[in-house]
Amino acid sequence: MRRKLRKNDNNKSVSDKIIMYSGIGVTILAVIVIGLLIYSKSLNDDVREGTMTLEQMSKITGNTAQNTTQNSTENSTSVSTEIGKTVEESKNEANQNTTNQVNTSNSNKSGTNVKNNTSNVANTTNTKNIADTTQTNSNATENVEENKKELEFQKPVEGEIVREYAKDNLIYSTTLEEWTTHMGIDIKADKTTVVKSAEAGTVKSIKNDPRYGLTIVVEHENGFQTVYANLLTSEFVVEGEKVEKGQSLGTVGNTAIFESADEAHLHFEILKDSIQVDPSIYIK
Repeated sequence: MRRKLRKNDNNKSVSDKIIMYSGIGVTILAVIVIGLLIYSKSLNDDVREGTMTLEQMSKITGNTAQNTTQNSTENSTSVSTEIGKTVEESKNEANQNTTNQVNTSNSNKSGTNVKNNTSNVANTTNTKNIADTTQTNSNATENVEENKKELEFQKPVEGEIVREYAKDNLIYSTTLEEWTTHMGIDIKADKTTVVKSAEAGTVKSIKNDPRYGLTIVVEHENGFQTVYANLLTSEFVVEGEKVEKGQSLGTVGNTAIFESADEAHLHFEILKDSIQVDPSIYIK
């Protein structure tokens, strides 16, 4: 009996499982069918939308063709109108073009005249500038020439020239008792005779030279220097002082060793660019 009841229970359990699995399968199948139906509807909607787009495209294409036809008609009308001008209209148009060309030509000629006038004014201005520059350069050259004009020296003392300038010819020196050169001139004058500047300049130096004795050197323009030697005094000037032509410098003495045997005199030299030259050439 028990064995029979247990068998019945087992059979009942199997039946319940079959029913449960069958229900699950039916549910799954229903879900699949519903999904297919939804997908099919969506696909139909997409196709319908595609069809409407094609219709719109066809409509747009038709409008474009219509616009093209209309433009062609308008162009044809314009061309036809141009060709259909009367002879009088064409003649008037030609006259108008000729008038415009004449006006343009006159305008160009006017512009050319203005340009030529401007060029002439510029050339006149340039010529004037060149003339002014030439005049300025000429004036500058004249000023330079005036500055470079050789100075006119005066005798520092009044008296006889007892010994000449001798650079190439030897002269006899009583003091040295030999024949030698003489790079200046000796002007005879009594002791204490006032010695004056031969030209305006600046006192470069005052010194006791071993051979020349008490000596004053004055520096002038254009590279000139004057030398006053064998002096007794230099009481009237100091080094660096600016002196005028004829201004007192010192007095005649007898301090030059190499001319001590000679009578009282002024030993006078002129240098040009540091080279001794003949004073007699420059003394006026």
